[in-house]
Amino acid sequence: MSTIAVIGAGSWGTAFALHLARLGHSVRLWARDPALATDMARRRANAVYLPDLILPDGVTAVGRLGEALSNASFVVCTVPSHGVRVVFRAAAPRLATNAVLVSGTKGLETGSLLRVSEVIRDEVGAAHAVVVLSGPSFAAEVARGLPAAVCVASDDSAAVERVQAEFRGPGLRLYASTDVVGVEIGGALKNVIAIAAGVVEGLGLGANAMAALITRGLVEISRLACALGGRRETLAGLSGLGDLVLTCTGELSRNHHVGVELGKGRPLTDILAEMKMVAEGVNTTVAAVELGVRHGVELPIASQMADVLAGRKPARLAVEELMARPQRNEME
Repeated sequence: MSTIAVIGAGSWGTAFALHLARLGHSVRLWARDPALATDMARRRANAVYLPDLILPDGVTAVGRLGEALSNASFVVCTVPSHGVRVVFRAAAPRLATNAVLVSGTKGLETGSLLRVSEVIRDEVGAAHAVVVLSGPSFAAEVARGLPAAVCVASDDSAAVERVQAEFRGPGLRLYASTDVVGVEIGGALKNVIAIAAGVVEGLGLGANAMAALITRGLVEISRLACALGGRRETLAGLSGLGDLVLTCTGELSRNHHVGVELGKGRPLTDILAEMKMVAEGVNTTVAAVELGVRHGVELPIASQMADVLAGRKPARLAVEELMARPQRNEME
Protein backbone atom coordinates (compact mmCIF):
# COMPACT_ATOMS: atom_id res chain seq x y z
CA MET A 1 0.00 0.00 0.00
CA SER A 2 1.11 3.58 -0.69
CA THR A 3 1.34 6.87 1.14
CA ILE A 4 -0.82 9.36 -0.74
CA ALA A 5 -1.25 13.10 -0.22
CA VAL A 6 -4.62 14.59 -1.19
CA ILE A 7 -4.21 18.33 -1.57
CA GLY A 8 -7.50 20.10 -0.89
CA ALA A 9 -10.10 19.13 1.71
CA GLY A 10 -13.24 20.19 -0.10
CA SER A 11 -15.92 17.69 -1.08
CA TRP A 12 -13.91 16.12 -3.92
CA GLY A 13 -10.66 15.90 -1.96
CA THR A 14 -12.41 14.40 1.05
CA ALA A 15 -14.34 11.94 -1.11
CA PHE A 16 -11.19 10.79 -2.88
CA ALA A 17 -9.35 10.44 0.42
CA LEU A 18 -12.16 8.18 1.65
CA HIS A 19 -11.93 6.09 -1.52
CA LEU A 20 -8.15 5.69 -1.25
CA ALA A 21 -8.30 4.82 2.46
CA ARG A 22 -10.86 2.09 1.75
CA LEU A 23 -8.24 0.53 -0.51
CA GLY A 24 -5.80 0.37 2.39
CA HIS A 25 -3.61 3.34 1.50
CA SER A 26 -2.26 5.76 4.10
CA VAL A 27 -3.82 9.09 3.14
CA ARG A 28 -2.88 12.56 4.32
CA LEU A 29 -5.67 15.03 3.56
CA TRP A 30 -4.37 18.62 3.48
CA ALA A 31 -6.69 21.52 4.26
CA ARG A 32 -5.64 25.06 3.41
CA ASP A 33 -7.45 26.22 6.55
CA PRO A 34 -5.62 24.76 9.57
CA ALA A 35 -8.78 25.15 11.65
CA LEU A 36 -10.63 22.82 9.27
CA ALA A 37 -7.82 20.26 9.54
CA THR A 38 -7.96 20.42 13.34
CA ASP A 39 -11.73 20.06 13.32
CA MET A 40 -11.60 17.08 10.95
CA ALA A 41 -9.00 15.38 13.13
CA ARG A 42 -11.19 15.90 16.20
CA ARG A 43 -14.56 14.96 14.68
CA ARG A 44 -13.23 12.32 12.27
CA ALA A 45 -15.49 13.95 9.67
CA ASN A 46 -15.49 16.94 7.33
CA ALA A 47 -18.35 18.88 8.90
CA VAL A 48 -18.29 21.55 6.20
CA TYR A 49 -18.40 19.46 3.01
CA LEU A 50 -19.32 15.81 3.80
CA PRO A 51 -20.66 15.86 7.36
CA ASP A 52 -22.43 12.51 7.20
CA LEU A 53 -19.34 10.41 6.48
CA ILE A 54 -16.78 9.24 9.03
CA LEU A 55 -13.11 9.50 8.12
CA PRO A 56 -11.53 6.04 8.42
CA ASP A 57 -8.32 5.50 10.35
CA GLY A 58 -6.36 5.56 7.09
CA VAL A 59 -7.09 9.28 6.61
CA THR A 60 -5.02 11.83 8.54
CA ALA A 61 -6.18 15.44 8.27
CA VAL A 62 -3.26 17.88 8.27
CA GLY A 63 -2.89 21.65 8.05
CA ARG A 64 0.80 21.76 7.08
CA LEU A 65 1.60 21.15 3.42
CA GLY A 66 5.04 19.72 4.13
CA GLU A 67 3.56 17.13 6.48
CA ALA A 68 1.07 16.04 3.83
CA LEU A 69 3.74 15.68 1.14
CA SER A 70 6.46 13.95 3.16
CA ASN A 71 7.42 10.69 1.40
CA ALA A 72 4.12 10.62 -0.51
CA SER A 73 4.25 8.34 -3.57
CA PHE A 74 1.24 10.07 -5.13
CA VAL A 75 0.04 13.65 -4.76
CA VAL A 76 -3.59 14.21 -5.76
CA CYS A 77 -4.59 17.80 -6.55
CA THR A 78 -8.21 18.66 -5.76
CA VAL A 79 -7.90 22.38 -4.97
CA PRO A 80 -9.96 24.80 -7.11
CA SER A 81 -8.25 25.82 -10.36
CA HIS A 82 -7.55 29.36 -9.18
CA GLY A 83 -5.48 28.02 -6.26
CA VAL A 84 -3.40 25.39 -8.08
CA ARG A 85 -0.43 27.59 -8.98
CA VAL A 86 0.13 28.98 -5.49
CA VAL A 87 -0.23 25.57 -3.85
CA PHE A 88 2.14 23.77 -6.21
CA ARG A 89 4.69 26.54 -6.07
CA ALA A 90 4.84 25.86 -2.32
CA ALA A 91 4.71 22.10 -2.83
CA ALA A 92 7.45 21.79 -5.46
CA PRO A 93 10.50 21.69 -3.13
CA ARG A 94 8.74 19.29 -0.75
CA LEU A 95 7.79 16.57 -3.24
CA ALA A 96 9.27 13.09 -2.84
CA THR A 97 11.71 12.18 -5.61
CA ASN A 98 9.50 9.72 -7.49
CA ALA A 99 6.11 11.16 -6.60
CA VAL A 100 3.44 10.96 -9.30
CA LEU A 101 1.24 14.07 -9.44
CA VAL A 102 -2.43 13.44 -10.17
CA SER A 103 -4.61 16.37 -11.21
CA GLY A 104 -8.23 15.90 -10.20
CA THR A 105 -9.04 19.60 -10.72
CA LYS A 106 -11.20 20.62 -13.68
CA GLY A 107 -10.80 24.11 -15.06
CA LEU A 108 -8.61 26.65 -16.84
CA GLU A 109 -6.34 29.22 -15.23
CA THR A 110 -7.64 32.71 -15.88
CA GLY A 111 -5.15 35.03 -17.52
CA SER A 112 -2.71 32.39 -18.76
CA LEU A 113 -5.55 30.17 -20.09
CA LEU A 114 -3.44 27.13 -19.18
CA ARG A 115 -4.91 23.74 -18.38
CA VAL A 116 -4.40 22.58 -14.79
CA SER A 117 -1.73 20.02 -15.70
CA GLU A 118 0.17 22.78 -17.50
CA VAL A 119 0.01 24.97 -14.39
CA ILE A 120 1.35 22.12 -12.25
CA ARG A 121 4.13 21.44 -14.77
CA ASP A 122 4.97 25.15 -14.78
CA GLU A 123 5.59 25.06 -11.05
CA VAL A 124 7.22 21.65 -10.49
CA GLY A 125 9.18 21.23 -13.72
CA ALA A 126 9.71 18.02 -15.66
CA ALA A 127 11.03 15.86 -12.82
CA HIS A 128 7.61 14.44 -11.90
CA ALA A 129 5.04 12.61 -14.01
CA VAL A 130 1.67 14.41 -14.16
CA VAL A 131 -1.49 12.35 -14.67
CA VAL A 132 -4.92 13.89 -15.28
CA LEU A 133 -7.92 12.18 -13.68
CA SER A 134 -11.32 13.21 -15.03
CA GLY A 135 -14.75 11.80 -15.72
CA PRO A 136 -18.33 11.59 -14.39
CA SER A 137 -17.79 11.44 -10.63
CA PHE A 138 -19.92 13.34 -8.14
CA ALA A 139 -17.98 13.59 -4.89
CA ALA A 140 -20.87 12.51 -2.66
CA GLU A 141 -21.27 9.24 -4.59
CA VAL A 142 -17.54 8.46 -4.73
CA ALA A 143 -17.37 9.11 -0.99
CA ARG A 144 -20.02 6.44 -0.42
CA GLY A 145 -18.29 3.91 -2.64
CA LEU A 146 -20.95 3.93 -5.34
CA PRO A 147 -19.73 2.69 -8.76
CA ALA A 148 -18.00 5.20 -11.06
CA ALA A 149 -15.59 5.15 -13.99
CA VAL A 150 -13.09 7.86 -14.90
CA CYS A 151 -10.26 8.47 -17.34
CA VAL A 152 -6.58 8.88 -16.46
CA ALA A 153 -4.38 10.55 -19.07
CA SER A 154 -0.68 11.30 -19.38
CA ASP A 155 2.17 11.15 -21.85
CA ASP A 156 3.88 8.90 -19.28
CA SER A 157 2.33 5.44 -19.74
CA ALA A 158 4.15 3.98 -16.74
CA ALA A 159 2.68 6.66 -14.47
CA VAL A 160 -0.81 5.99 -15.83
CA GLU A 161 -0.39 2.28 -15.11
CA ARG A 162 0.73 3.05 -11.55
CA VAL A 163 -2.34 5.22 -10.97
CA GLN A 164 -4.64 2.60 -12.46
CA ALA A 165 -3.14 -0.10 -10.25
CA GLU A 166 -3.13 1.89 -7.00
CA PHE A 167 -6.41 3.82 -7.35
CA ARG A 168 -8.68 1.09 -8.69
CA GLY A 169 -11.23 -0.32 -6.27
CA PRO A 170 -14.64 -2.01 -6.13
CA GLY A 171 -16.29 1.38 -6.68
CA LEU A 172 -13.91 2.91 -9.23
CA ARG A 173 -12.62 1.88 -12.65
CA LEU A 174 -9.92 3.93 -14.38
CA TYR A 175 -9.50 3.90 -18.17
CA ALA A 176 -6.17 4.98 -19.65
CA SER A 177 -5.62 7.65 -22.31
CA THR A 178 -2.71 9.50 -23.87
CA ASP A 179 -4.93 12.45 -24.87
CA VAL A 180 -4.22 14.83 -22.00
CA VAL A 181 -5.59 17.84 -23.93
CA GLY A 182 -8.87 16.18 -24.81
CA VAL A 183 -9.42 14.85 -21.29
CA GLU A 184 -8.71 18.21 -19.63
CA ILE A 185 -10.70 20.34 -22.07
CA GLY A 186 -13.64 17.97 -21.73
CA GLY A 187 -13.50 18.23 -17.95
CA ALA A 188 -13.17 22.00 -17.96
CA LEU A 189 -15.73 23.00 -20.55
CA LYS A 190 -18.47 20.61 -19.45
CA ASN A 191 -18.91 22.95 -16.47
CA VAL A 192 -19.62 25.84 -18.84
CA ILE A 193 -22.24 23.85 -20.72
CA ALA A 194 -23.71 22.69 -17.38
CA ILE A 195 -24.41 26.32 -16.48
CA ALA A 196 -26.27 26.68 -19.78
CA ALA A 197 -28.18 23.46 -19.07
CA GLY A 198 -29.21 24.89 -15.73
CA VAL A 199 -30.44 28.02 -17.47
CA VAL A 200 -32.60 25.84 -19.74
CA GLU A 201 -34.09 24.16 -16.67
CA GLY A 202 -34.52 27.41 -14.75
CA LEU A 203 -36.40 28.95 -17.65
CA GLY A 204 -38.62 25.86 -17.98
CA LEU A 205 -37.72 25.30 -21.63
CA GLY A 206 -38.28 21.54 -21.64
CA ALA A 207 -36.53 18.30 -22.50
CA ASN A 208 -36.12 19.04 -26.21
CA ALA A 209 -34.14 22.18 -25.44
CA MET A 210 -32.00 20.30 -22.91
CA ALA A 211 -31.14 17.57 -25.40
CA ALA A 212 -30.23 20.14 -28.04
CA LEU A 213 -28.11 22.12 -25.58
CA ILE A 214 -26.10 19.10 -24.43
CA THR A 215 -25.53 17.88 -27.98
CA ARG A 216 -24.40 21.25 -29.33
CA GLY A 217 -22.39 21.81 -26.19
CA LEU A 218 -20.43 18.67 -26.94
CA VAL A 219 -19.74 20.07 -30.41
CA GLU A 220 -18.26 23.23 -28.87
CA ILE A 221 -16.08 21.27 -26.48
CA SER A 222 -14.85 19.02 -29.30
CA ARG A 223 -14.04 21.99 -31.54
CA LEU A 224 -11.84 23.60 -28.94
CA ALA A 225 -10.17 20.36 -27.86
CA CYS A 226 -9.26 19.50 -31.44
CA ALA A 227 -7.93 23.00 -32.10
CA LEU A 228 -5.61 22.54 -29.12
CA GLY A 229 -4.39 19.15 -30.31
CA GLY A 230 -6.88 16.82 -28.65
CA ARG A 231 -8.65 13.94 -30.34
CA ARG A 232 -12.35 14.09 -31.19
CA GLU A 233 -12.97 10.50 -30.07
CA THR A 234 -11.83 11.37 -26.54
CA LEU A 235 -14.80 13.71 -26.21
CA ALA A 236 -17.14 10.79 -26.96
CA GLY A 237 -15.81 9.03 -23.85
CA LEU A 238 -15.97 9.36 -20.08
CA SER A 239 -14.13 12.68 -19.81
CA GLY A 240 -16.28 14.24 -22.54
CA LEU A 241 -19.81 13.00 -23.09
CA GLY A 242 -19.92 11.05 -19.84
CA ASP A 243 -19.00 13.98 -17.63
CA LEU A 244 -21.10 16.38 -19.69
CA VAL A 245 -24.30 14.37 -19.31
CA LEU A 246 -23.78 13.92 -15.58
CA THR A 247 -23.02 17.58 -14.89
CA CYS A 248 -25.82 18.88 -17.08
CA THR A 249 -28.52 16.66 -15.59
CA GLY A 250 -27.43 15.65 -12.08
CA GLU A 251 -28.98 17.30 -9.05
CA LEU A 252 -25.58 17.35 -7.30
CA SER A 253 -23.99 19.55 -9.98
CA ARG A 254 -22.87 22.94 -8.63
CA ASN A 255 -22.57 24.46 -12.08
CA HIS A 256 -26.03 23.25 -13.09
CA HIS A 257 -27.38 24.81 -9.89
CA VAL A 258 -25.82 28.16 -10.79
CA GLY A 259 -27.51 28.02 -14.19
CA VAL A 260 -30.92 27.13 -12.74
CA GLU A 261 -30.79 30.13 -10.43
CA LEU A 262 -29.61 32.42 -13.24
CA GLY A 263 -32.55 31.19 -15.32
CA LYS A 264 -34.85 32.21 -12.50
CA GLY A 265 -33.43 35.72 -12.73
CA ARG A 266 -31.26 35.77 -9.62
CA PRO A 267 -27.99 37.77 -9.61
CA LEU A 268 -24.79 35.74 -9.77
CA THR A 269 -23.38 37.36 -6.64
CA ASP A 270 -26.36 36.20 -4.59
CA ILE A 271 -26.13 32.66 -5.97
CA LEU A 272 -22.43 32.30 -5.21
CA ALA A 273 -22.79 33.82 -1.75
CA GLU A 274 -25.04 30.92 -0.76
CA MET A 275 -22.66 28.20 -2.00
CA LYS A 276 -20.00 26.52 0.17
CA MET A 277 -18.25 24.93 -2.80
CA VAL A 278 -16.70 26.43 -5.93
CA ALA A 279 -18.61 26.29 -9.22
CA GLU A 280 -15.61 26.01 -11.56
CA GLY A 281 -17.66 26.88 -14.63
CA VAL A 282 -18.04 30.51 -13.58
CA ASN A 283 -14.34 31.30 -14.03
CA THR A 284 -13.82 28.74 -16.79
CA THR A 285 -16.45 30.38 -19.01
CA VAL A 286 -14.44 33.57 -19.50
CA ALA A 287 -11.20 31.64 -19.98
CA ALA A 288 -12.82 29.31 -22.51
CA VAL A 289 -14.16 32.19 -24.59
CA GLU A 290 -10.72 33.83 -24.59
CA LEU A 291 -9.10 30.52 -25.56
CA GLY A 292 -11.59 30.18 -28.41
CA VAL A 293 -10.73 33.65 -29.70
CA ARG A 294 -7.00 32.88 -29.47
CA HIS A 295 -7.40 29.74 -31.60
CA GLY A 296 -10.14 30.97 -33.93
CA VAL A 297 -12.77 28.59 -32.55
CA GLU A 298 -16.42 29.62 -32.39
CA LEU A 299 -18.03 28.92 -28.99
CA PRO A 300 -21.56 30.37 -29.17
CA ILE A 301 -22.94 28.74 -26.02
CA ALA A 302 -19.93 29.68 -23.91
CA SER A 303 -20.03 33.23 -25.29
CA GLN A 304 -23.69 33.66 -24.37
CA MET A 305 -23.07 32.26 -20.88
CA ALA A 306 -20.18 34.72 -20.44
CA ASP A 307 -22.60 37.55 -21.14
CA VAL A 308 -25.18 36.16 -18.71
CA LEU A 309 -22.62 35.61 -15.95
CA ALA A 310 -21.27 39.15 -16.40
CA GLY A 311 -24.79 40.60 -16.20
CA ARG A 312 -24.64 41.94 -19.76
CA LYS A 313 -27.87 40.20 -20.79
CA PRO A 314 -30.67 38.18 -19.19
CA ALA A 315 -30.68 34.41 -19.54
CA ARG A 316 -33.80 34.31 -21.71
CA LEU A 317 -32.29 36.69 -24.25
CA ALA A 318 -29.17 34.55 -24.43
CA VAL A 319 -31.28 31.50 -25.34
CA GLU A 320 -33.26 33.50 -27.90
CA GLU A 321 -30.05 34.67 -29.57
CA LEU A 322 -28.71 31.12 -29.71
CA MET A 323 -31.92 29.98 -31.39
CA ALA A 324 -31.77 32.88 -33.88
CA ARG A 325 -28.26 32.05 -35.10
CA PRO A 326 -27.91 31.28 -38.84
CA GLN A 327 -28.65 27.65 -39.62
CA ARG A 328 -25.84 25.45 -40.89
CA ASN A 329 -24.75 21.91 -41.63
CA GLU A 330 -24.72 19.91 -38.40
CA MET A 331 -21.20 18.60 -39.00
CA GLU A 332 -19.63 22.05 -39.49
